[in-house]
Amino acid sequence: MSADGTTAGTTTPEAVRPPTAPAAPTAPAAPTAPAAPTPEHAELIEQAEDVRAKAARLRALKESVERGGPDERATAAQHAKGKLTARERIALLLDEGSFHEVEPLRRHRATGFGLEDKRPHTDGVITGWGTVHGRTVFVYAHDFRIFGGALGEAHAQKIHRIMDRAIAAGAPLVSLNDGAGARIQEGVTALAGYGGIFTRNARASGVIPQISVMLGPCAGGAAYSPALTDFVFMVRETSQMFITGPDVVRAVTGENVTLGALGGADVHAEVSGVAHFAYDDEQSCLEDVRFLLSMLPQNNRETAPAAPAEDPVDRRCEALLDLVPAGGNRPYDMRRVIEEIVDDGEVLEIHERWAANVVVALARLGGQVVGIVANQPLVLAGVLDIDASEKAARFVQMCDAFNIPLVTLVDVPGFLPGVGQEHNGIIRRGAKLLYAYCNATVPRISLILRKAYGGAYIVMDSRSVGADLSYAWPSNEIAVMGAEGAANVIFRRRIRSADDPEATRRQLVKEYKAELMHPYYAAERGLLDDVVDPADTRRVLAEGLRMLRTKHADLAARKHGNPPQ
Repeated sequence: MSADGTTAGTTTPEAVRPPTAPAAPTAPAAPTAPAAPTPEHAELIEQAEDVRAKAARLRALKESVERGGPDERATAAQHAKGKLTARERIALLLDEGSFHEVEPLRRHRATGFGLEDKRPHTDGVITGWGTVHGRTVFVYAHDFRIFGGALGEAHAQKIHRIMDRAIAAGAPLVSLNDGAGARIQEGVTALAGYGGIFTRNARASGVIPQISVMLGPCAGGAAYSPALTDFVFMVRETSQMFITGPDVVRAVTGENVTLGALGGADVHAEVSGVAHFAYDDEQSCLEDVRFLLSMLPQNNRETAPAAPAEDPVDRRCEALLDLVPAGGNRPYDMRRVIEEIVDDGEVLEIHERWAANVVVALARLGGQVVGIVANQPLVLAGVLDIDASEKAARFVQMCDAFNIPLVTLVDVPGFLPGVGQEHNGIIRRGAKLLYAYCNATVPRISLILRKAYGGAYIVMDSRSVGADLSYAWPSNEIAVMGAEGAANVIFRRRIRSADDPEATRRQLVKEYKAELMHPYYAAERGLLDDVVDPADTRRVLAEGLRMLRTKHADLAARKHGNPPQ
Protein backbone atom coordinates (compact mmCIF):
# COMPACT_ATOMS: atom_id res chain seq x y z
CA MET A 1 0.00 0.00 0.00
CA SER A 2 1.29 3.40 -0.84
CA ALA A 3 1.61 6.30 1.43
CA ASP A 4 -1.67 7.80 0.21
CA GLY A 5 -3.55 4.61 1.03
CA THR A 6 -3.91 3.22 -2.51
CA THR A 7 -2.75 -0.15 -3.62
CA ALA A 8 0.08 -0.13 -6.17
CA GLY A 9 -0.87 -1.24 -9.70
CA THR A 10 -4.63 -0.71 -9.34
CA THR A 11 -6.78 1.71 -11.33
CA THR A 12 -9.06 4.30 -9.84
CA PRO A 13 -12.78 4.05 -10.63
CA GLU A 14 -12.57 7.22 -12.73
CA ALA A 15 -10.06 5.51 -15.02
CA VAL A 16 -12.53 2.76 -15.97
CA ARG A 17 -15.72 4.03 -17.68
CA PRO A 18 -18.61 1.68 -18.34
CA PRO A 19 -19.80 1.42 -21.97
CA THR A 20 -22.40 3.97 -23.05
CA ALA A 21 -25.83 2.59 -23.75
CA PRO A 22 -27.05 3.02 -27.37
CA ALA A 23 -29.29 6.02 -27.96
CA ALA A 24 -32.91 5.40 -28.73
CA PRO A 25 -33.75 5.78 -32.48
CA THR A 26 -34.89 9.30 -33.56
CA ALA A 27 -38.12 9.64 -35.46
CA PRO A 28 -37.68 11.17 -38.97
CA ALA A 29 -38.31 14.92 -39.17
CA ALA A 30 -41.46 16.02 -40.88
CA PRO A 31 -40.80 17.54 -44.41
CA THR A 32 -40.37 21.33 -44.44
CA ALA A 33 -42.82 23.19 -46.62
CA PRO A 34 -41.06 25.44 -49.26
CA ALA A 35 -40.96 29.04 -48.33
CA ALA A 36 -43.29 31.23 -50.36
CA PRO A 37 -41.30 33.32 -52.94
CA THR A 38 -40.91 36.90 -52.11
CA PRO A 39 -42.31 39.43 -54.57
CA GLU A 40 -38.75 40.37 -55.61
CA HIS A 41 -37.86 36.72 -56.34
CA ALA A 42 -41.01 36.19 -58.37
CA GLU A 43 -40.21 39.27 -60.43
CA LEU A 44 -36.69 37.96 -61.21
CA ILE A 45 -38.10 34.61 -62.35
CA GLU A 46 -40.60 36.39 -64.56
CA GLN A 47 -37.87 38.60 -66.03
CA ALA A 48 -35.61 35.58 -66.80
CA GLU A 49 -38.46 33.81 -68.55
CA ASP A 50 -39.23 37.02 -70.45
CA VAL A 51 -35.56 37.38 -71.62
CA ARG A 52 -35.57 33.78 -72.84
CA ALA A 53 -38.80 34.33 -74.69
CA LYS A 54 -37.48 37.53 -76.26
CA ALA A 55 -34.24 35.80 -77.29
CA ALA A 56 -36.26 33.02 -78.88
CA ARG A 57 -38.39 35.55 -80.74
CA LEU A 58 -35.21 37.34 -81.92
CA ARG A 59 -33.77 34.07 -83.23
CA ALA A 60 -37.00 33.35 -85.06
CA LEU A 61 -37.05 36.85 -86.52
CA LYS A 62 -33.46 36.67 -87.73
CA GLU A 63 -34.03 33.23 -89.21
CA SER A 64 -37.00 34.67 -91.07
CA VAL A 65 -34.91 37.61 -92.31
CA GLU A 66 -32.08 35.31 -93.39
CA ARG A 67 -34.49 33.13 -95.35
CA GLY A 68 -35.24 36.42 -97.01
CA GLY A 69 -37.78 37.64 -99.51
CA PRO A 70 -41.41 38.49 -99.01
CA ASP A 71 -42.34 34.88 -99.81
CA GLU A 72 -41.12 31.78 -101.60
CA ARG A 73 -42.66 32.90 -104.87
CA ALA A 74 -40.25 35.84 -105.07
CA THR A 75 -37.30 33.49 -104.61
CA ALA A 76 -38.67 31.10 -107.24
CA ALA A 77 -39.11 34.01 -109.67
CA GLN A 78 -35.50 35.10 -109.09
CA HIS A 79 -34.22 31.57 -109.78
CA ALA A 80 -36.46 31.27 -112.83
CA LYS A 81 -34.58 34.21 -114.37
CA GLY A 82 -31.29 32.35 -113.90
CA LYS A 83 -30.34 34.63 -111.01
CA LEU A 84 -29.24 33.82 -107.48
CA THR A 85 -30.60 35.56 -104.42
CA ALA A 86 -28.56 38.22 -102.64
CA ARG A 87 -27.59 35.86 -99.81
CA GLU A 88 -26.65 33.08 -102.22
CA ARG A 89 -24.34 35.50 -104.00
CA ILE A 90 -22.71 36.63 -100.77
CA ALA A 91 -22.15 32.98 -99.82
CA LEU A 92 -20.32 32.39 -103.12
CA LEU A 93 -18.21 35.52 -102.79
CA LEU A 94 -17.04 35.19 -99.18
CA ASP A 95 -15.22 32.45 -97.32
CA GLU A 96 -17.66 29.97 -95.83
CA GLY A 97 -19.19 31.11 -92.54
CA SER A 98 -17.33 34.44 -92.51
CA PHE A 99 -20.21 36.86 -93.23
CA HIS A 100 -21.22 39.32 -90.51
CA GLU A 101 -24.40 41.15 -91.43
CA VAL A 102 -25.16 44.64 -90.15
CA GLU A 103 -28.56 46.30 -89.90
CA PRO A 104 -30.55 43.23 -90.94
CA LEU A 105 -33.63 44.59 -89.12
CA ARG A 106 -33.60 47.99 -90.83
CA ARG A 107 -36.96 49.07 -92.28
CA HIS A 108 -37.98 52.17 -94.19
CA ARG A 109 -40.12 54.88 -92.60
CA ALA A 110 -41.66 56.28 -95.78
CA THR A 111 -45.38 56.80 -96.13
CA GLY A 112 -47.71 57.26 -99.04
CA PHE A 113 -48.40 55.20 -102.14
CA GLY A 114 -48.97 52.16 -99.91
CA LEU A 115 -45.41 52.09 -98.57
CA GLU A 116 -46.57 52.28 -94.96
CA ASP A 117 -48.15 48.84 -95.41
CA LYS A 118 -45.00 47.29 -96.89
CA ARG A 119 -42.03 47.51 -94.53
CA PRO A 120 -39.89 44.41 -95.04
CA HIS A 121 -36.71 43.95 -93.03
CA THR A 122 -33.34 44.79 -94.75
CA ASP A 123 -35.25 47.25 -97.01
CA GLY A 124 -33.93 45.45 -100.07
CA VAL A 125 -30.17 45.54 -99.43
CA ILE A 126 -27.94 43.24 -97.39
CA THR A 127 -24.77 44.79 -95.94
CA GLY A 128 -21.87 43.47 -93.91
CA TRP A 129 -18.36 42.12 -94.03
CA GLY A 130 -16.54 38.81 -94.29
CA THR A 131 -13.32 37.41 -95.67
CA VAL A 132 -12.00 36.36 -99.07
CA HIS A 133 -8.95 34.09 -98.81
CA GLY A 134 -8.81 35.09 -95.15
CA ARG A 135 -8.68 38.87 -95.75
CA THR A 136 -11.46 41.28 -94.76
CA VAL A 137 -13.85 42.44 -97.49
CA PHE A 138 -16.95 44.62 -97.11
CA VAL A 139 -19.99 43.89 -99.25
CA TYR A 140 -23.48 45.09 -100.02
CA ALA A 141 -25.97 43.20 -102.17
CA HIS A 142 -29.26 44.43 -103.62
CA ASP A 143 -32.16 42.05 -103.01
CA PHE A 144 -34.29 42.25 -106.14
CA ARG A 145 -37.10 40.38 -104.40
CA ILE A 146 -37.77 43.42 -102.19
CA PHE A 147 -38.95 46.52 -104.06
CA GLY A 148 -36.98 45.28 -107.09
CA GLY A 149 -33.80 46.25 -105.25
CA ALA A 150 -34.77 49.92 -105.70
CA LEU A 151 -32.96 52.46 -103.54
CA GLY A 152 -34.82 54.42 -100.88
CA GLU A 153 -33.70 56.46 -97.87
CA ALA A 154 -33.11 53.57 -95.44
CA HIS A 155 -31.62 51.42 -98.21
CA ALA A 156 -29.15 54.19 -99.10
CA GLN A 157 -28.21 54.83 -95.47
CA LYS A 158 -27.27 51.19 -95.03
CA ILE A 159 -24.99 51.40 -98.08
CA HIS A 160 -23.49 54.69 -96.86
CA ARG A 161 -22.66 53.13 -93.51
CA ILE A 162 -20.98 50.03 -94.93
CA MET A 163 -18.97 52.20 -97.35
CA ASP A 164 -17.83 54.40 -94.47
CA ARG A 165 -16.77 51.32 -92.53
CA ALA A 166 -14.82 49.96 -95.50
CA ILE A 167 -12.94 53.25 -95.92
CA ALA A 168 -12.22 53.49 -92.18
CA ALA A 169 -11.08 49.86 -91.96
CA GLY A 170 -8.98 50.10 -95.12
CA ALA A 171 -10.52 47.05 -96.80
CA PRO A 172 -11.96 46.39 -100.28
CA LEU A 173 -15.63 47.04 -101.03
CA VAL A 174 -17.65 44.77 -103.33
CA SER A 175 -21.14 45.74 -104.48
CA LEU A 176 -23.46 43.06 -105.86
CA ASN A 177 -25.81 45.13 -107.99
CA ASP A 178 -29.31 43.98 -108.91
CA GLY A 179 -31.47 47.06 -108.46
CA ALA A 180 -34.02 48.98 -110.46
CA GLY A 181 -32.70 52.43 -109.65
CA ALA A 182 -34.24 55.01 -107.35
CA ARG A 183 -37.43 54.13 -105.44
CA ILE A 184 -39.87 56.44 -107.19
CA GLN A 185 -42.33 56.51 -104.27
CA GLU A 186 -39.70 58.15 -102.04
CA GLY A 187 -38.90 60.93 -104.50
CA VAL A 188 -35.96 63.22 -103.90
CA THR A 189 -34.77 61.39 -100.77
CA ALA A 190 -33.90 58.44 -103.01
CA LEU A 191 -31.93 60.69 -105.35
CA ALA A 192 -30.08 62.18 -102.37
CA GLY A 193 -29.18 58.63 -101.35
CA TYR A 194 -27.42 58.13 -104.68
CA GLY A 195 -25.53 61.37 -104.17
CA GLY A 196 -24.17 60.01 -100.90
CA ILE A 197 -23.02 56.82 -102.63
CA PHE A 198 -21.28 58.74 -105.43
CA THR A 199 -19.49 60.97 -102.93
CA ARG A 200 -18.17 57.94 -101.06
CA ASN A 201 -17.14 56.24 -104.31
CA ALA A 202 -15.04 59.31 -105.14
CA ARG A 203 -13.63 59.51 -101.60
CA ALA A 204 -12.65 55.84 -101.67
CA SER A 205 -11.10 56.04 -105.15
CA GLY A 206 -7.43 55.15 -104.96
CA VAL A 207 -7.78 54.43 -101.23
CA ILE A 208 -9.47 51.01 -101.20
CA PRO A 209 -10.24 48.69 -104.13
CA GLN A 210 -13.87 49.05 -105.25
CA ILE A 211 -15.43 46.27 -107.31
CA SER A 212 -18.92 46.40 -108.86
CA VAL A 213 -20.60 43.16 -109.89
CA MET A 214 -23.61 43.69 -112.15
CA LEU A 215 -26.10 40.86 -111.67
CA GLY A 216 -29.34 42.39 -112.90
CA PRO A 217 -30.78 45.45 -114.66
CA CYS A 218 -29.15 48.64 -113.32
CA ALA A 219 -30.36 51.96 -114.68
CA GLY A 220 -29.76 55.62 -114.01
CA GLY A 221 -28.01 56.24 -110.69
CA ALA A 222 -27.51 52.51 -110.22
CA ALA A 223 -25.19 52.58 -113.25
CA TYR A 224 -23.20 55.67 -112.27
CA SER A 225 -21.82 54.23 -109.04
CA PRO A 226 -20.19 51.25 -110.82
CA ALA A 227 -18.66 53.67 -113.33
CA LEU A 228 -16.84 55.33 -110.42
CA THR A 229 -15.36 52.08 -109.12
CA ASP A 230 -12.15 50.32 -110.12
CA PHE A 231 -13.59 47.19 -111.78
CA VAL A 232 -16.96 46.24 -113.27
CA PHE A 233 -18.05 42.62 -113.72
CA MET A 234 -21.14 41.65 -115.76
CA VAL A 235 -23.11 38.47 -116.48
CA ARG A 236 -24.57 37.83 -119.92
CA GLU A 237 -28.34 37.68 -120.41
CA THR A 238 -29.20 38.78 -116.88
CA SER A 239 -27.31 42.05 -116.28
CA GLN A 240 -27.63 45.36 -118.06
CA MET A 241 -26.39 48.91 -117.48
CA PHE A 242 -27.79 52.06 -119.05
CA ILE A 243 -28.69 55.61 -118.12
CA THR A 244 -32.02 55.56 -119.97
CA GLY A 245 -33.84 52.35 -120.86
CA PRO A 246 -35.17 51.15 -124.20
CA ASP A 247 -38.60 52.77 -123.70
CA VAL A 248 -37.08 56.23 -123.14
CA VAL A 249 -34.68 55.76 -126.06
CA ARG A 250 -37.59 54.81 -128.29
CA ALA A 251 -39.65 57.80 -127.18
CA VAL A 252 -36.83 60.32 -127.61
CA THR A 253 -34.90 59.05 -130.64
CA GLY A 254 -37.28 56.61 -132.28
CA GLU A 255 -34.70 53.83 -132.04
CA ASN A 256 -35.95 50.35 -131.21
CA VAL A 257 -33.43 48.48 -129.10
CA THR A 258 -33.50 45.57 -126.66
CA LEU A 259 -32.13 45.63 -123.12
CA GLY A 260 -29.16 43.49 -124.13
CA ALA A 261 -28.34 45.47 -127.27
CA LEU A 262 -28.53 48.72 -125.35
CA GLY A 263 -26.56 47.85 -122.24
CA GLY A 264 -25.81 44.13 -122.03
CA ALA A 265 -22.58 42.53 -120.89
CA ASP A 266 -21.15 42.00 -124.38
CA VAL A 267 -21.91 45.58 -125.41
CA HIS A 268 -20.07 47.01 -122.42
CA ALA A 269 -17.23 44.50 -122.62
CA GLU A 270 -16.57 45.04 -126.35
CA VAL A 271 -17.99 48.38 -127.47
CA SER A 272 -18.23 50.90 -124.64
CA GLY A 273 -15.47 49.59 -122.38
CA VAL A 274 -17.66 50.11 -119.29
CA ALA A 275 -17.30 46.46 -118.21
CA HIS A 276 -13.89 44.96 -117.49
CA PHE A 277 -15.15 41.36 -117.39
CA ALA A 278 -18.14 39.44 -118.81
CA TYR A 279 -19.27 35.91 -117.88
CA ASP A 280 -21.91 33.35 -118.78
CA ASP A 281 -23.02 32.67 -115.20
CA GLU A 282 -22.87 34.16 -111.73
CA GLN A 283 -20.79 31.37 -110.23
CA SER A 284 -17.81 31.84 -112.57
CA CYS A 285 -18.18 35.62 -112.28
CA LEU A 286 -17.95 35.61 -108.49
CA GLU A 287 -15.08 33.12 -108.57
CA ASP A 288 -13.06 35.59 -110.66
CA VAL A 289 -13.98 38.40 -108.27
CA ARG A 290 -12.32 36.31 -105.55
CA PHE A 291 -9.30 35.77 -107.82
CA LEU A 292 -9.01 39.50 -108.51
CA LEU A 293 -9.19 40.28 -104.79
CA SER A 294 -6.29 37.86 -104.21
CA MET A 295 -4.16 40.05 -106.51
CA LEU A 296 -5.02 43.39 -104.89
CA PRO A 297 -3.82 44.98 -101.65
CA GLN A 298 -6.32 45.85 -98.93
CA ASN A 299 -5.72 49.57 -99.42
CA ASN A 300 -3.30 52.17 -100.79
CA ARG A 301 -0.99 51.85 -97.77
CA GLU A 302 -0.24 48.19 -98.38
CA THR A 303 1.30 46.12 -101.15
CA ALA A 304 -0.45 43.30 -102.94
CA PRO A 305 -0.16 39.93 -101.19
CA ALA A 306 2.80 37.81 -102.28
CA ALA A 307 2.45 34.09 -102.97
CA PRO A 308 5.06 31.34 -102.87
CA ALA A 309 6.61 30.98 -106.33
CA GLU A 310 7.19 27.39 -107.37
CA ASP A 311 8.13 28.58 -110.87
CA PRO A 312 11.90 29.31 -110.71
CA VAL A 313 12.65 33.00 -111.11
CA ASP A 314 15.75 32.25 -113.17
CA ARG A 315 13.90 29.92 -115.55
CA ARG A 316 15.08 30.50 -119.11
CA CYS A 317 12.31 31.30 -121.58
CA GLU A 318 13.66 29.59 -124.69
CA ALA A 319 10.19 29.69 -126.28
CA LEU A 320 10.46 33.48 -126.61
CA LEU A 321 13.17 33.05 -129.24
CA ASP A 322 10.55 31.55 -131.55
CA LEU A 323 7.35 33.31 -130.44
CA VAL A 324 8.30 36.76 -131.76
CA PRO A 325 9.10 36.96 -135.51
CA ALA A 326 12.10 39.02 -136.52
CA GLY A 327 10.17 40.85 -139.24
CA GLY A 328 8.57 43.96 -137.78
CA ASN A 329 5.42 43.59 -139.89
CA ARG A 330 4.64 39.99 -138.94
CA PRO A 331 1.95 39.55 -136.24
CA TYR A 332 2.13 37.37 -133.14
CA ASP A 333 0.08 36.98 -129.96
CA MET A 334 1.51 39.06 -127.13
CA ARG A 335 -0.53 37.03 -124.64
CA ARG A 336 1.72 34.04 -125.28
CA VAL A 337 4.77 36.16 -124.50
CA ILE A 338 3.24 37.29 -121.22
CA GLU A 339 2.27 33.74 -120.25
CA GLU A 340 5.82 32.58 -120.89
CA ILE A 341 7.30 35.27 -118.65
CA VAL A 342 5.02 35.24 -115.60
CA ASP A 343 4.70 32.64 -112.82
CA ASP A 344 3.09 29.42 -114.06
CA GLY A 345 1.59 31.21 -117.07
CA GLU A 346 -1.26 32.49 -114.88
CA VAL A 347 -2.64 35.85 -116.03
CA LEU A 348 -5.79 37.84 -115.22
CA GLU A 349 -6.41 39.97 -118.30
CA ILE A 350 -8.54 43.07 -117.80
CA HIS A 351 -10.70 44.59 -120.53
CA GLU A 352 -9.81 41.59 -122.67
CA ARG A 353 -12.32 42.31 -125.44
CA TRP A 354 -12.25 46.10 -125.56
CA ALA A 355 -9.41 47.96 -127.33
CA ALA A 356 -7.69 44.63 -127.94
CA ASN A 357 -4.67 46.30 -129.61
CA VAL A 358 -3.27 46.76 -126.12
CA VAL A 359 -3.19 44.13 -123.37
CA VAL A 360 -3.43 45.02 -119.68
CA ALA A 361 -3.24 42.28 -117.07
CA LEU A 362 -2.35 41.34 -113.51
CA ALA A 363 0.04 38.46 -112.91
CA ARG A 364 2.80 37.37 -110.55
CA LEU A 365 6.51 37.43 -111.21
CA GLY A 366 8.63 35.77 -108.56
CA GLY A 367 5.55 35.57 -106.35
CA GLN A 368 4.96 39.35 -106.48
CA VAL A 369 1.95 40.90 -108.21
CA VAL A 370 2.78 43.05 -111.25
CA GLY A 371 0.69 45.04 -113.68
CA ILE A 372 1.51 44.40 -117.34
CA VAL A 373 0.85 46.79 -120.22
CA ALA A 374 1.68 45.46 -123.67
CA ASN A 375 1.01 46.26 -127.31
CA GLN A 376 -0.80 43.48 -129.17
CA PRO A 377 0.62 43.06 -132.73
CA LEU A 378 -2.22 40.64 -133.48
CA VAL A 379 -4.76 43.52 -133.49
CA LEU A 380 -4.18 46.63 -135.62
CA ALA A 381 -0.45 45.81 -135.54
CA GLY A 382 -0.42 46.98 -131.90
CA VAL A 383 -0.92 50.67 -132.66
CA LEU A 384 -2.13 53.07 -130.02
CA ASP A 385 -5.52 54.63 -130.68
CA ILE A 386 -8.06 56.49 -128.56
CA ASP A 387 -9.56 53.45 -126.83
CA ALA A 388 -6.24 51.67 -126.28
CA SER A 389 -4.72 54.81 -124.76
CA GLU A 390 -7.61 55.29 -122.34
CA LYS A 391 -7.66 51.60 -121.42
CA ALA A 392 -3.94 51.52 -120.64
CA ALA A 393 -4.00 54.90 -118.86
CA ARG A 394 -6.67 53.84 -116.38
CA PHE A 395 -4.88 50.58 -115.70
CA VAL A 396 -1.59 52.40 -115.04
CA GLN A 397 -3.37 54.75 -112.64
CA MET A 398 -4.99 51.83 -110.81
CA CYS A 399 -1.67 50.03 -110.40
CA ASP A 400 0.01 53.21 -109.20
CA ALA A 401 -2.76 53.90 -106.69
CA PHE A 402 -2.43 50.43 -105.16
CA ASN A 403 1.36 50.04 -105.19
CA ILE A 404 1.49 47.46 -107.98
CA PRO A 405 4.76 47.59 -110.01
CA LEU A 406 4.43 48.06 -113.77
CA VAL A 407 6.06 46.08 -116.56
CA THR A 408 5.56 47.50 -120.07
CA LEU A 409 6.19 45.29 -123.11
CA VAL A 410 6.66 47.46 -126.18
CA ASP A 411 6.10 46.60 -129.83
CA VAL A 412 4.37 49.67 -131.23
CA PRO A 413 4.44 51.17 -134.74
CA GLY A 414 2.93 54.48 -133.59
CA PHE A 415 -0.45 56.12 -133.11
CA LEU A 416 -3.31 55.19 -135.42
CA PRO A 417 -3.65 57.84 -138.15
CA GLY A 418 -6.98 58.95 -139.54
CA VAL A 419 -9.55 61.73 -139.65
CA GLY A 420 -11.80 59.91 -137.19
CA GLN A 421 -9.04 59.58 -134.63
CA GLU A 422 -8.03 63.23 -134.94
CA HIS A 423 -11.59 64.57 -134.82
CA ASN A 424 -12.45 62.40 -131.82
CA GLY A 425 -9.54 63.75 -129.83
CA ILE A 426 -6.56 61.39 -130.16
CA ILE A 427 -4.35 64.26 -128.98
CA ARG A 428 -6.05 64.86 -125.64
CA ARG A 429 -7.18 61.27 -125.13
CA GLY A 430 -3.87 59.73 -126.15
CA ALA A 431 -2.20 62.11 -123.71
CA LYS A 432 -3.99 60.35 -120.87
CA LEU A 433 -1.55 57.46 -121.10
CA LEU A 434 1.41 59.82 -121.12
CA TYR A 435 0.00 61.64 -118.09
CA ALA A 436 -0.57 58.37 -116.22
CA TYR A 437 2.99 57.12 -116.74
CA CYS A 438 4.56 60.48 -115.91
CA ASN A 439 2.76 60.56 -112.57
CA ALA A 440 3.29 56.90 -111.61
CA THR A 441 5.68 56.44 -108.67
CA VAL A 442 5.60 52.64 -108.45
CA PRO A 443 8.54 50.58 -109.77
CA ARG A 444 8.45 50.71 -113.60
CA ILE A 445 10.33 48.55 -116.09
CA SER A 446 9.94 48.76 -119.86
CA LEU A 447 11.11 46.18 -122.38
CA ILE A 448 11.18 46.78 -126.13
CA LEU A 449 10.65 43.52 -127.94
CA ARG A 450 10.76 44.68 -131.52
CA LYS A 451 9.82 48.15 -132.74
CA ALA A 452 9.11 51.41 -130.94
CA TYR A 453 8.43 54.32 -133.27
CA GLY A 454 7.70 57.99 -132.79
CA GLY A 455 5.58 59.44 -130.03
CA ALA A 456 4.22 56.00 -129.19
CA TYR A 457 7.74 54.96 -128.11
CA ILE A 458 7.83 57.88 -125.68
CA VAL A 459 4.34 57.23 -124.34
CA MET A 460 4.95 53.51 -123.68
CA ASP A 461 6.98 54.25 -120.54
CA SER A 462 10.27 55.17 -122.13
CA ARG A 463 13.28 56.19 -120.09
CA SER A 464 12.51 59.83 -120.84
CA VAL A 465 9.15 59.75 -119.04
CA GLY A 466 10.49 58.04 -115.96
CA ALA A 467 10.92 54.29 -116.43
CA ASP A 468 13.25 53.05 -113.70
CA LEU A 469 14.76 50.39 -115.95
CA SER A 470 14.58 50.19 -119.72
CA TYR A 471 15.60 47.04 -121.58
CA ALA A 472 15.40 45.83 -125.16
CA TRP A 473 15.80 42.62 -127.09
CA PRO A 474 18.50 42.49 -129.79
CA SER A 475 15.72 42.68 -132.40
CA ASN A 476 14.62 46.16 -131.26
CA GLU A 477 14.20 49.15 -133.54
CA ILE A 478 13.79 52.52 -131.84
CA ALA A 479 13.27 55.42 -134.21
CA VAL A 480 11.15 58.40 -135.10
CA MET A 481 9.44 56.27 -137.73
CA GLY A 482 10.00 53.13 -139.78
CA ALA A 483 12.97 53.07 -142.13
CA GLU A 484 10.82 53.12 -145.27
CA GLY A 485 8.88 56.18 -144.16
CA ALA A 486 12.02 57.92 -142.93
CA ALA A 487 13.87 57.34 -146.20
CA ASN A 488 10.93 58.64 -148.21
CA VAL A 489 10.97 61.87 -146.21
CA ILE A 490 14.71 62.44 -145.89
CA PHE A 491 15.72 61.38 -149.40
CA ARG A 492 12.57 62.38 -151.29
CA ARG A 493 14.35 64.50 -153.93
CA ARG A 494 17.23 62.07 -154.34
CA ILE A 495 14.86 59.17 -154.94
CA ARG A 496 12.71 61.17 -157.33
CA SER A 497 15.72 62.23 -159.48
CA ALA A 498 17.37 58.79 -159.57
CA ASP A 499 17.46 56.75 -162.78
CA ASP A 500 15.98 53.81 -160.83
CA PRO A 501 13.93 55.38 -157.99
CA GLU A 502 12.86 52.05 -156.48
CA ALA A 503 16.38 50.61 -156.33
CA THR A 504 17.67 53.88 -154.91
CA ARG A 505 14.94 53.91 -152.31
CA ARG A 506 15.78 50.35 -151.20
CA GLN A 507 19.45 51.21 -150.91
CA LEU A 508 18.75 54.34 -148.88
CA VAL A 509 16.39 52.43 -146.56
CA LYS A 510 19.17 49.91 -145.96
CA GLU A 511 21.65 52.68 -145.18
CA TYR A 512 19.21 54.39 -142.81
CA LYS A 513 18.65 51.16 -140.91
CA ALA A 514 22.36 50.50 -140.62
CA GLU A 515 23.05 54.02 -139.40
CA LEU A 516 20.15 54.81 -137.03
CA MET A 517 18.06 51.69 -136.44
CA HIS A 518 20.49 49.00 -135.37
CA PRO A 519 19.57 47.42 -132.01
CA TYR A 520 22.45 49.02 -130.10
CA TYR A 521 21.94 52.62 -131.22
CA ALA A 522 19.84 53.54 -128.15
CA ALA A 523 22.08 51.54 -125.78
CA GLU A 524 25.16 53.37 -127.01
CA ARG A 525 23.48 56.66 -126.17
CA GLY A 526 22.40 55.64 -122.68
CA LEU A 527 18.70 55.35 -123.51
CA LEU A 528 18.63 51.67 -122.55
CA ASP A 529 19.95 50.00 -119.43
CA ASP A 530 20.83 46.87 -121.35
CA VAL A 531 20.10 44.73 -124.38
CA VAL A 532 19.05 41.31 -123.09
CA ASP A 533 18.74 37.80 -124.46
CA PRO A 534 14.99 37.08 -124.87
CA ALA A 535 15.46 33.79 -123.03
CA ASP A 536 16.69 35.73 -119.97
CA THR A 537 13.67 38.05 -119.90
CA ARG A 538 11.98 36.49 -116.87
CA ARG A 539 15.12 36.56 -114.77
CA VAL A 540 16.04 40.12 -115.76
CA LEU A 541 12.58 41.48 -115.00
CA ALA A 542 12.34 39.64 -111.67
CA GLU A 543 15.76 40.87 -110.54
CA GLY A 544 14.90 44.43 -111.52
CA LEU A 545 11.62 44.32 -109.61
CA ARG A 546 13.38 42.88 -106.57
CA MET A 547 15.86 45.75 -106.61
CA LEU A 548 13.07 48.33 -107.00
CA ARG A 549 10.88 46.90 -104.23
CA THR A 550 11.97 49.60 -101.79
CA LYS A 551 11.67 52.45 -104.29
CA HIS A 552 10.34 55.68 -102.81
CA ALA A 553 9.35 58.63 -104.93
CA ASP A 554 7.31 61.73 -104.12
CA LEU A 555 5.46 64.05 -106.45
CA ALA A 556 5.38 67.80 -105.98
CA ALA A 557 2.90 68.97 -103.36
CA ARG A 558 -0.44 69.86 -104.94
CA LYS A 559 -4.14 69.42 -104.38
CA HIS A 560 -4.44 67.23 -107.47
CA GLY A 561 -3.45 67.28 -111.11
CA ASN A 562 -5.62 68.31 -114.03
CA PRO A 563 -5.37 65.32 -116.40
CA PRO A 564 -6.28 65.55 -120.07
CA GLN A 565 -9.90 64.72 -120.74
